[in-house]
Amino acid sequence: MRKIRVLLYGIGAVGAMIAKCLLEKEGVEIVGAIDIAEDKTGRDLGDVLGLERKLGVQVSADADAVLSKAEADIAVLATSSYLKDTFPQIASVVKHGVSIVSTCEELAYPYISNQKMAEQLDALAKKHGATILGTGINPGFLMDTLVLTLTAACTSVKKIEATRVLDAANRRLPFQRKVGVGLTLDEFRRQIKEKRISGHVGLEQSIAMVAAGLAWKLDKITAEPPEPVIAEKNVAGGSRKVEAGKVAGLKQRARGTMNGKDVIVLDFEAFVGAEEHDAVMIDGVPIVAEKIQPCVHGDVATVAVVVNSIPRVLCAAAGLVTMKDLPVPHAALGDMRGHVTAQRLRQT
Repeated sequence: MRKIRVLLYGIGAVGAMIAKCLLEKEGVEIVGAIDIAEDKTGRDLGDVLGLERKLGVQVSADADAVLSKAEADIAVLATSSYLKDTFPQIASVVKHGVSIVSTCEELAYPYISNQKMAEQLDALAKKHGATILGTGINPGFLMDTLVLTLTAACTSVKKIEATRVLDAANRRLPFQRKVGVGLTLDEFRRQIKEKRISGHVGLEQSIAMVAAGLAWKLDKITAEPPEPVIAEKNVAGGSRKVEAGKVAGLKQRARGTMNGKDVIVLDFEAFVGAEEHDAVMIDGVPIVAEKIQPCVHGDVATVAVVVNSIPRVLCAAAGLVTMKDLPVPHAALGDMRGHVTAQRLRQT
């Protein structure tokens, strides 16, 4: 069996980490790279990744040209959190019969983001024999796939609560900016209004996926706006310091209600000095309480979930799928080709 041919679409911070992870895998070949950044186009991918060797793959902004000659099996798309931004990119890939696994948060369960776009992508993927999946650590795993997996131990479930708490000091500067670290309260409120602070994207998608997996018909899903966490004293974590009275980060909550009661509650907190953990509490028979401490590292784990999902996507039926539709991925160690049925790899 020949190698799995992977195309990279988006080589930002996370996209570059995914590329480096793929280079360490046996049975995988990177056959194309797409990015519109002027400082990356026209350069060898090895140079863009800061490697000491050439990879023989030139980064290009011309997606159609790359797709036409790459003969890829699957594309890893890491460009935007929002479906409206990634929709044309996904469509251009799928039209070439190439499957996709993407870090786009809204793609994790796109039916709640835009039902029409989701249906269009599903139809397009089926027409061209491709599979589309949005995933990552969250949404994609901790607050949805892991939650659904834990319910396997329950004969009945009444309510689910999941919490993710991150120390923003341990995250990249763009993430710190996204949660408002170091701002005054007025600056925070202004940037929320201007949508310069997005907080965490994907809580609604996770709730919708869990509800669909449990066949719960929710009355509604409500995502509360991000609230600032104000430092009561000078706080520090890692190399980051925040003065007392300034914003150390934020917290968010989303709820899924059924029959007038909250049945799925997700809490996300990210601020400097936080005591990190991931937790799931299932009020069921039996009660299930799971806690991971410190929390799972977001960037590294997103890379892992994306890469480890590649075999699942290549073995899946054509169409738009979510993590609840696939077998739970696991670390694809050794030769990744051993996790893929030969029939799904294009013959050369």
